Amino acid sequence: MHITIPYTPRPQQAELHKNQKRFKICVSHRRWGKSVYAITEILRQALQIKTERNDGRFAYIAPYYRQAKAVAWDYLLYYTKDIPGTKVNQSELRVDLLNGSRIRLYGAGDDPDALRGIFLDGCVMDEYADMSPRMWSEVIRPALTDRKGWAIFIGTPKGRNQFWQLYEDAKHDNEWHRAIYRASETGVVDPQELEAAKKQMGEDEYMQEFECSWAAAIKGSYYGNLIIEAEQEGRITKVERDPALPVHVAWDLGISDSCALWFFQVTMGEIRIFDYYESAGVGLDHYVKVMDEMQIEYWGDDYLPHDAKVRELGTGRTRAETLINMGRRPRIVPNHKVDDGINAVRLLLQHCYFDASNCENGLNALRNYQREWDDVKRVFKRNPLHNWASHGSDSFRYLAMSYKHIKPEPKPKDVQKEMVRTPTLDEMMDMYDREQRNKPEKRI
Repeated sequence: MHITIPYTPRPQQAELHKNQKRFKICVSHRRWGKSVYAITEILRQALQIKTERNDGRFAYIAPYYRQAKAVAWDYLLYYTKDIPGTKVNQSELRVDLLNGSRIRLYGAGDDPDALRGIFLDGCVMDEYADMSPRMWSEVIRPALTDRKGWAIFIGTPKGRNQFWQLYEDAKHDNEWHRAIYRASETGVVDPQELEAAKKQMGEDEYMQEFECSWAAAIKGSYYGNLIIEAEQEGRITKVERDPALPVHVAWDLGISDSCALWFFQVTMGEIRIFDYYESAGVGLDHYVKVMDEMQIEYWGDDYLPHDAKVRELGTGRTRAETLINMGRRPRIVPNHKVDDGINAVRLLLQHCYFDASNCENGLNALRNYQREWDDVKRVFKRNPLHNWASHGSDSFRYLAMSYKHIKPEPKPKDVQKEMVRTPTLDEMMDMYDREQRNKPEKRI
């Protein structure tokens, strides 16, 4: 059966459709047509696939379910409406094709664990910069394994986060294709319209949205510019753990939600953050086991949020008490307003050194921690947006609020330097007096 999709791709879209690489990254400016490209590519692949059980599975994944529906659902309905045998399931945002293939829309941030256990022949991850980095590595990549499925990442930059890292890593991998489409080069948007948008949006936002700049700070970000400043000053580097200093841990406790831990040491006004760990859906024993395997010689304190002293109905114990029984040293961070904690983080960041490799996911969380946007009033709200970046950022807030209670280790004296330094005049006089007093008396 010959099926024609009512779609004429633009030249850059046609190039991507022809590209046969298994993994593709499309960094594109606003109004380039990435959503149309994504849906038509999924549909093309779904119509052509042949499996033993006629059960091709394809997914379009946006940061949130409502976003997937708003952006892609109408396109999927439009391009499949004239295909014979198509069945639409509105409640599940799903379309089943005559050959058994199924295309479904998902939201990565609403319930990422709902995607665990599925298998996929192909998927598109739209606005990957707004998703948790774990979504790809822990959920989607394993789902592609059985069928050797493909994946396409599309979106505009949101600072140097996981999307940027993916784009950089693809440069050295033959299985990957990457492309970047800037408004000044594609000719899709009228130049006069671009100039008007630049005046209204401001330089940073325009460069991010239309010129695909990775350097611009995320709009509404609390700490974006401070992280950029830390990079420029060389404070995101290789941080070695000092075995002579205690290792403290700042926790953001979750049960079914993610739990994030920052591992740090304090000395001479510096906060040396050498590791970050995050997981979800596991108990406290999991995190204690992870820490035991780190083989730390000198543990300090575990800084927990205020609700860690609330007794759980199932056990009758607080989570702080549970950690004590596991050999940890929990301390409760004083209850505080979120705004006060955010200000504490801003003040603290200028004294922090991060391990670039071990803290990559935590740094991405700090970069992407931002105010919630009010679509009606067109302004940022006072409260932070609760998304995947909240866990690592909340944990770092507890670090900042506990820092003033940590006594830095004193700098050890340099004994050798003390021995060879030149004494002062007063010290020389004292030495002479002691020598005179200690001389044996002469007998006549």
